[in-house]
This record gives sequence, C-alpha cells and structure tokens, in this order.
Amino acid sequence: MKRLAIAGILTVLLLSLITGCNSSAGTSSNSDTIELRFFHRWPTEPKKQYFEKAVKEFEELHPNIKIKTEAVLNDSYKEKIRVVLGSKNPPDVYFSWSGEFAYNFVRADQALDLTDYINSDTEWSGEIIESQFKPFTLDGKTYGIPWSTDGKAFFYNKKIFKDLNLEPPSTWSELIEVSEKIKDAGITPITFGSKAPWTISHYIGSLNELIVPEDVIAKDYDPNNPEGDFSHPGYVTALEKFMELEPFFNKGVNSVDHQYSRELFNGGKAAMGYFQLAEIGLIEPSLGEDLGVFNTPSIEGGEGNPNSITAAPEGIMISSKTKHPEEAMEFIKFLTSKEKGTEQLKEVSEYSAVKGTTTTENASKLQEEAIDLIVNAEKTYLWFDTAVDISIVDAYLNGTQQMLDGKKTPEEVMADVQAAAKKVKK
Repeated sequence: MKRLAIAGILTVLLLSLITGCNSSAGTSSNSDTIELRFFHRWPTEPKKQYFEKAVKEFEELHPNIKIKTEAVLNDSYKEKIRVVLGSKNPPDVYFSWSGEFAYNFVRADQALDLTDYINSDTEWSGEIIESQFKPFTLDGKTYGIPWSTDGKAFFYNKKIFKDLNLEPPSTWSELIEVSEKIKDAGITPITFGSKAPWTISHYIGSLNELIVPEDVIAKDYDPNNPEGDFSHPGYVTALEKFMELEPFFNKGVNSVDHQYSRELFNGGKAAMGYFQLAEIGLIEPSLGEDLGVFNTPSIEGGEGNPNSITAAPEGIMISSKTKHPEEAMEFIKFLTSKEKGTEQLKEVSEYSAVKGTTTTENASKLQEEAIDLIVNAEKTYLWFDTAVDISIVDAYLNGTQQMLDGKKTPEEVMADVQAAAKKVKK
C-alpha cells in the first residue's frame, strides 16, 4: 500500500512538472511577441481606417510583431509628440514634419540615425524620390523616411469664374482684381479658417518666399545663424499683402477651422481657397470638372523666386530609445513600399514620396497636373511652421491672428517675431 501511495505521489509530482513546463513554454512564446508603439496625427477618417488596415496587413505578414497605435489631430500632435518623445516610454515609430521640426528631435537625441538602413537596402530606398530625403538629413545623416509629399496652391471654382468671365490670376494685383469682381457678384471670393493657426503659416511662408530674397530667408530661418534677425522690410510687406486678402475672406476666420473653409468651397459658396494639393481628392468628388488649381500668383516687386512653391515631404522616424530598431524599420519599409504608396493616393489622397505612384490608374488628370507643380518648381520651401523654430512660429501666428482681429499692425507682429528670433539665436 505504501508503495502504491508513493507511486501515486510521484505521478502527481511528475504531472505537475509537465504542466509547469508547458505553462512556462507558453509564457516564453508570448514573450517572443514584439510590441511596437506607433504614433501618428490622423485619428479621423479616411486616414484612421487606412492606417488600421495597414497595421493589420503588416501584423499578418509578421505574426511576431504587434503594433499599438495612437493618433491625435494636427495641432495637438505638435505638442504631444514633444512630450511623449521626452518620456521614459516614447513611441517606437512616429510621424514628423520635415525640416526644423524633425531636426529638433535629432538635436534632442530622440531620433534614430537611419542612414545605414537606407544605404544597405537600395532596392527599397532607391524607389523613394531622392530629393525628399534632404529635409530629414542633418550633418550628413538621415533620420526620417519620406512617406508623403505635398504642396500649396490656390483652388478655384471654374464655373464661378466662367459665369463672371474671369481668368485665373497670375499676379497678385490680378488676384485682388479678380477677388473684387467676385465679391461684387455677392460670392465669397476666398474661403479661409484660422482657428487652428497652421493655416496662417502657409500663407506667411508662401508670401515670404515670393517677396524676401532666398539668401535672407536661409539666414533668418536657420536657428543657428545669429545674423538672421527677420529685419528685412519684405517680411512686413508680406504681412501687408496677406491683409490685402482679408476683405475677401469669409467672416469670422479666427473662429472657424480649415475643414469648415473647405466645406464652403466644396459647396460652391466660395470661389477660391488656399489648399494643399492632397486635398484635391477631398474636393474633386464634389466639384468634378469645375475644380481648377493655380500656383500662388507672383508679386510685383518681390525679391523672391516667382517660380517657387511651398511644398514638403512628411515622414516617419524611429525613437532613439526603441528596443526593436530592426522591427521598427521593417514596419516603415512596409508603409513606404511602392504598393502602399500607390494605395495611399487612391484611398486617402496623399501623394506618396515613392517614385511612380501617381499614375493614370490611381490619380485624376488634375492630381497629375498638381504633382507637376511640385516637380517643375525651381525652388521648394518647407511648410513655414516646420521650417523655423517653434518660438518664432508662435510669435508669427499669434500676432497674425491678432492682426486679423484688428489688434496689431504688420510692424508690431514683426517686432514680436524679431524679439523671438533674438532669444532663439542668442
């Protein structure tokens, strides 16, 4: 009996050991799954669904990798990305505007150097438009992979122009003349919303580059150039030109956002709007062949480049603190593949930075013409609010909002900008 009892005890112990091993193996298996945190700025449709679908596709191809996604809207993203990258647990993969916005992360040691990944896989990286890497490159090293490219231009309603016997303006004085005729006809000439002030920065940047000499802009926009002080009179002129448009905007621009202004244009209630070329896909379904596009009109007496355009890539970066750089890079390669680049234009109206992804099969004739505005421009400038230091941006945008409300003059706005620049460059 004792032998049977002992045998029974041994059996139970053996089964316990086997069960324990199996349990341990399961834990080990789970621990083999790698989780990447992905942070972007599109929590609304259609991009929200696009990225959810892309993440799911990637996870199916890589069963050992799980992607946890978080997204917040444009202006909130600009603040939150700085906070989370400075935390102990930053996202592994994150979106970034190019230029100074991205360089801030590099200088803060929050961005991984991706140069070796780019050079070691030219079959993938060689498909990306080479010039689009430059705004993510600092001191010879590249820290971001271009995902999309975009530009700024005036959109116009061809039907309204035809009914009023008007032609798209090519100079600033013609733009004012056209706007006056449209207003006299009882139609809002230009739709605009500056509640989220990034829309102001696009006007500011475009006007600066048409009026201020290129070498002066290069000096002033560079945070490390102490000689850049924004003292050129062309900056005041640019703000004055911007205010020349104010009588032709819809009412209450500081209380409405960009989406509202786009809806006004979509509904045929405004003749023109200053939009991103990627927005063609959001407007063309409503206006169809009545939608037209023209580049920012040249300004008489301007010292800038009249054949320039505000255009910039947006890209994806990897945190320097990531524990899984190889897997993070694999995810970026997936998002910037030619297949996904072709999809993104068709599904979310974003021009891919990958070569050959804008074709007659996935783009309208107008979209193909729009991308040519970027390709054929003699000079491209980054979005102003990502090209200069954030302190200077804030002084510009806050001041211009007050200028629109009649509380500041162009000279007063520039005095604030110059003070901000002095602090940045001291």
